[in-house]
Amino acid sequence: MNVLLKSSTALGLALGLVAGPAFADMEAAKKFLDEEIGEVTTLSRADQEAEMQWFIDAAKPFEGMEINVVSETITTHEYESQVLAPAFTAITGIKITHDLIGEGDVVEKLQTQMQSGENIYDAYVNDSDLIGTHWRYGQVRNLTDFMAGDGADVTSPTLDLDDYIGTQFTTAPDGKLYQLPDQQFANLYWFRYDWFNNEEFKAEFKEKYGYDLGVPVNWSAYEDIAEFFTGKTIDGQEVYGNMDYGKKDPSLGWRYTDAWMSMAGMGDKGEPNGLPVDEWGIRVNENSQPVGACMDRGGATNSPAAVYAVNKAIKWLQEYSPPSAAGMTFSEAGPVPAQGNIAQQMFMYTTFVAPLVASDAVMNEDGTPKWRLAPSPHGVYWEEGMKVGYQDVGSWTIMNSTPLDRAKAAWLYAQFVTSKTVDVKKADVGLTFIRESTVNSDHFTERADKLGGLVEFYRSPARTQWSPTGTNVPDYPKLAQLWWQNIGDAMSGAKDAKGALDQLCADMEDVMSRLERAGIQGDLGPKLNEEESAEYWLEQPGAPKPALENEDEEPKTVSYDELVKSWNQ
Repeated sequence: MNVLLKSSTALGLALGLVAGPAFADMEAAKKFLDEEIGEVTTLSRADQEAEMQWFIDAAKPFEGMEINVVSETITTHEYESQVLAPAFTAITGIKITHDLIGEGDVVEKLQTQMQSGENIYDAYVNDSDLIGTHWRYGQVRNLTDFMAGDGADVTSPTLDLDDYIGTQFTTAPDGKLYQLPDQQFANLYWFRYDWFNNEEFKAEFKEKYGYDLGVPVNWSAYEDIAEFFTGKTIDGQEVYGNMDYGKKDPSLGWRYTDAWMSMAGMGDKGEPNGLPVDEWGIRVNENSQPVGACMDRGGATNSPAAVYAVNKAIKWLQEYSPPSAAGMTFSEAGPVPAQGNIAQQMFMYTTFVAPLVASDAVMNEDGTPKWRLAPSPHGVYWEEGMKVGYQDVGSWTIMNSTPLDRAKAAWLYAQFVTSKTVDVKKADVGLTFIRESTVNSDHFTERADKLGGLVEFYRSPARTQWSPTGTNVPDYPKLAQLWWQNIGDAMSGAKDAKGALDQLCADMEDVMSRLERAGIQGDLGPKLNEEESAEYWLEQPGAPKPALENEDEEPKTVSYDELVKSWNQ
């Protein structure tokens, strides 16, 4: 994304702190609180200073130690790297190097450390999508036991785990917490509220399609709206009715595993993830052991609903998106709606709200947005009770291969950057909420009308229905790379959707079969079903589901303002 911090105050503070003394210093803490935090916090000044004093005291055994941590490059982590890491160094005397690299590179480094046992980084911010991997391999410190045992002396009394909104996603089936949420964002439907309320457009749409222009509830309505806006000239720009990306790149895999297939209706009912078949199409047995991904083992990765999901994405990319979108990655495509020529996007990762807010093209002069966020529409195979969307929970993860003293120092930093003292300010910059107290703070009550529904969404019960990848996935690094490679063949036209998905599920089963033979995940690892015919499984209840005779359901839209009211009930 490479959305650089624009706060000269923040950058000036960071440079000032770097130039300061490299030892624990309450004066540095007060300077940080004065110049960076100010009133943008949920704590009183006395409570802020008490929290900082705890960090200073807990860090004394580690003064002078140099710690290396890593995360992907998004606005939130840039703020941590450029502002919070230097502040932590000045306050505690622990020198933090917070590297920013691509998300795929983070996973690769993590995988290398798992395989080699070499301590590459002292802590990682990696997605909770890896929870199934961490739980099964046992190579990550289980934080529940760490906080009660070896890490008790470096676990803040003000950590307040109950205040975090994403810990259910970083807790494994054994009830243990494996990762601490650091930033969290959903993918939601995004649209130009001003255009949707334009009386001329509303009348034209109603005359052409026979129903009201509004927030699409299903994919049929989304497609009509995409067709309606594509090719129009608005404010001197040619407009497109959809935005997406299609380059054969690791981020193309996330585009699909981040609940696209579930939104289409591929998996089973269940929250936070479908059971026994999840949004990757992987089926598990009653012991949470993966048993297959292809239909002939009871999986759904190559099912009719999955083919429908891929074909729709390709159609909309080709027919309703800017021509350059097909050659873009996640980070390149994300900021494009901020340029002002996109009417809607099926899912907007809300980490991109920060560049939207900074764009004059999509913001009014009074600071309110010309756009809004709403729940994404669902496909024709979707049923009530199924997962409706994805939520990314980037979380602090500490490997067992990290020496204990380094793990303790890194754990202090992880708690600092998610502490109540700094969390409101960090959320103000990156808009990736992790704490209930931050979401409900007076600061975000005042800012809510400038954020297009983001605050209302995170304050509503609806937010719990958006969830990360669950525990059906036994080895995220190995399986995730298969998605972008195979889906890329469908996006490029090298294979049709069914052929690409047949290969994808076969490749996933090859990996799971190797894991089963190796036995390295013990009783938690894959135990593949014997092959049956696809028809046998299609006749069983739930996923995989047989093809529908008509995949074009009756389009349906709702009023955005009525939708937001329903969130508050």
